[in-house]
Amino acid sequence: MHSKTTENLFQDNMMKTYPCVLTIAGSDCSGGAGIQADIKTISALGAYAASAITAITVQDTCGVTGIHPVPAAFIAGQVEAVMTDLHPQAVKIGMIGGAEAACAVADALLRHRPPLVVLDPVMVSTSGRRLMDDGALQTLCQRLVPASTLLTPNLKEAEALTGLRIQTPQDMERAARDLLRLGGEAVLLKGGHLEGDEMCDVLLTASCPTPYIYTAPRIDSPNTHGTGCTLSSAIATFLALGHDLPEAVGRAKTYVHQAIEAGKDIHTGHGHGPLNHLFRPAALHIFKKKDLQAGKNH
Repeated sequence: MHSKTTENLFQDNMMKTYPCVLTIAGSDCSGGAGIQADIKTISALGAYAASAITAITVQDTCGVTGIHPVPAAFIAGQVEAVMTDLHPQAVKIGMIGGAEAACAVADALLRHRPPLVVLDPVMVSTSGRRLMDDGALQTLCQRLVPASTLLTPNLKEAEALTGLRIQTPQDMERAARDLLRLGGEAVLLKGGHLEGDEMCDVLLTASCPTPYIYTAPRIDSPNTHGTGCTLSSAIATFLALGHDLPEAVGRAKTYVHQAIEAGKDIHTGHGHGPLNHLFRPAALHIFKKKDLQAGKNH
């Protein structure tokens, strides 16, 4: 019987791991948004989902009727447990809630300095319920945005952060430049609320003066609950899987577009239903690196 070489012993002892993504967000009991949407998305795209819950919400497809914040110490404890044991490659931050919670998350990022942070500044629910107080907004601007790899506001959130009125793609680019001044590495301004048959998102990075423009035909569907949560967690997942930022955004947008298409005829609840997160992705390689040049339309 031959003895094992040092190389063979090393190979035998190498540990296989999943790329891990931590989502820090609120819980949606109806399953379409928040932590639930994030976990479905991260899992569907091939990474390991860990979570830290910031709030328990009472909501369905028609709206949010109640919010119970998780104490800041428990938010910090959840993040600490995941960071010290699982060492996630990427972190997605969604609904935070209050100032103490925002500070707890900011302190955790400062302690552990995860390599990739996608920050979705969830301020108001689709039904109009405010989800972030003024103290949390201040902490977000002063501490969380500067620590982020990517900020992903929708138009209403960008207007609240910049004070600008955003009605055109040109307005979006101007607002994205203003948001970059808060200190993050990049901004993806989502144009889903613009009028017209074509949707437009603008990605602007601190390292490149020319924006990336992503366009796609609008899908006529009532089932768009959780779209923003899904997109930001998909971007975080593709970043954790090793894609660069423009490609990660492109792949994530393809996934969300296909998930909306796959779920547009499904009836879930009596309001705005969710995407079909667990459809079989057909072609997530539409946005290839060689095609991704600054200023090129997709």
